[in-house]
Amino acid sequence: MREERLPHKLGEVAGITRVLRSGKGDPVVLIHGVGLDASIWAPQFEALGERFDIIAYDMLGHGRSSPPPIEPQLSDYAEQTRQLLDSLGIEKAHVVGHSMGALIAIEFALNHPGRCRSITALNAVYCRSPAERSGVEQRAATLEIVGTQTSNAAAIERWFGSPVPPGLAAKAETVSNLLCTVDPAGYARTYRLFATSDRAHEGRLGALQMPSLFMTGELDANSSPAMSRRMAAEAPRARAEVLPNERHMMAFVNPEAVNGILQTFLALPTTDPAAFRRALGAFPTGVTIVSTVQPDGTPRGFTANSFSSVSLDPPLILVCIARTASSYPIFSGTRHFAVSVLAEHQKDVSRLFASKTSDKFKGSRWRCETTGSPVIEEAAAWFDCRTHNVVDAGDHIILIGEVAAFGGSETNPLGYCRGAYVDFALSQKALAATAGQVSVGAILESDKAVLLLDRGGGRCDLPEGHSLEPRADPASLRGVLAKLGLAVELGFLFAVFEEPGAANFQRIYYRGSLLALPEIAGQARLFAFDEIPWNGLRDDAVRSMLRRFVREREENEFGVYIGNAEEGTVHRVDESGRPFSARSPA
Repeated sequence: MREERLPHKLGEVAGITRVLRSGKGDPVVLIHGVGLDASIWAPQFEALGERFDIIAYDMLGHGRSSPPPIEPQLSDYAEQTRQLLDSLGIEKAHVVGHSMGALIAIEFALNHPGRCRSITALNAVYCRSPAERSGVEQRAATLEIVGTQTSNAAAIERWFGSPVPPGLAAKAETVSNLLCTVDPAGYARTYRLFATSDRAHEGRLGALQMPSLFMTGELDANSSPAMSRRMAAEAPRARAEVLPNERHMMAFVNPEAVNGILQTFLALPTTDPAAFRRALGAFPTGVTIVSTVQPDGTPRGFTANSFSSVSLDPPLILVCIARTASSYPIFSGTRHFAVSVLAEHQKDVSRLFASKTSDKFKGSRWRCETTGSPVIEEAAAWFDCRTHNVVDAGDHIILIGEVAAFGGSETNPLGYCRGAYVDFALSQKALAATAGQVSVGAILESDKAVLLLDRGGGRCDLPEGHSLEPRADPASLRGVLAKLGLAVELGFLFAVFEEPGAANFQRIYYRGSLLALPEIAGQARLFAFDEIPWNGLRDDAVRSMLRRFVREREENEFGVYIGNAEEGTVHRVDESGRPFSARSPA
């Protein structure tokens, strides 16, 4: 184990932080509780060092670190953590804190979320009751009066029991020695802050976007199981663990149990939420309005695509609701709700209920069904439900409903995929209607720039092939893209029209995106939307089509053009009576 002394600076005051470090792998920073020092983490160094780079340090006023300010703030201790990572050249780390260290870990994660891979709060305090607060504040106020020896004895009794079980005597003595050797002034200042900081994060835990673990002991009266469960319920990506028959010093007393849970949690992949959301977006869904009646009798609803059937007998369906949603308190406690599956012409309804408009039902047509829940008129289908169960599921709840009544129509449903409304039926119909020779091309976008191929002489074109597949055929679209070294994701059909001046020759274009921005060279060039060389494009048909793409990308709503170079239809919905015609592929 290596020991280092690293500089830190709080305001104008410079100081030293003592650090212990061992192991290799992803960095894990350990922050001890009040009255202790970094050596208390010896069982974690031994168990976790084979898979992780373990870093423990003495907090301000403890061990061999410099004292805190006379009136310290929680942010001072979090700043010590930040400067420690900077000094060690670590951009992101897993952060584990115990007791006071848990408060510091949470403060650090809230102030510097980009530096935190995950957070673990062991035996954390949160929103003490008046009686709990009075007790800890009294201990802080009398710390200097009664002396550290009396205070330390009381702490050992709380943490290990009275009398201390014979099997824990050696560990209790180790902790007692640490309490007896801590700097009295640093201890007193830190303990006063600990006594008054249990509400420092009240209402803020919803901002913890990294994986979070809140763990305590069943017998820890001061950092109770109720506190850990409440914190886990308020943090979006959190879970709570309660160890049976354990007290406040469980990480030191029963490291096998604590380390086993830590190893599993720290080894979990720290998913990029944005990338995960994009991957989920590849699954096409319908669009629904979830609705209920509030206690005051007014309707409440929101747009959702996390809807699924669950069971036929009994008839059950489910929807998912984010804990951070404004509607969460209403729907998590409702006794009944309805789900309306929107029809293809109800995009305006979808947008309305996805907005922050205060009275969404005033701008829509609806009626009440069997349970009294509102359903949207002209929906493709609707399900009126009594609440069957509410299941905790990470940063969401799963609301399961038993269907009391339902209905449907022949109207096509509204589709949604990869951030845009889609028509599920149209693409296959359009492709089936083509005959004869075809050319298959792609409009590939990256951050509002489109990829074009330089044909020389000021001419440019979209990448095209004589067919879509296979990749092994250099003349297919996939083959052309592979030859250019481009990793792409093709999305939905964008246009189908006849080649100008060529009978029985169809052009088919997909829209797609570049999965990574390569070093564009040779023929391939990226052009920002406002820099596209319109005059260099092949013909008016391609120009018109590409202008439509730019416009619809700005609106994030796409259609499919079917026709010829002069006249056709942009199908924003299916052939249900609501398409509009265009005089070109625009």
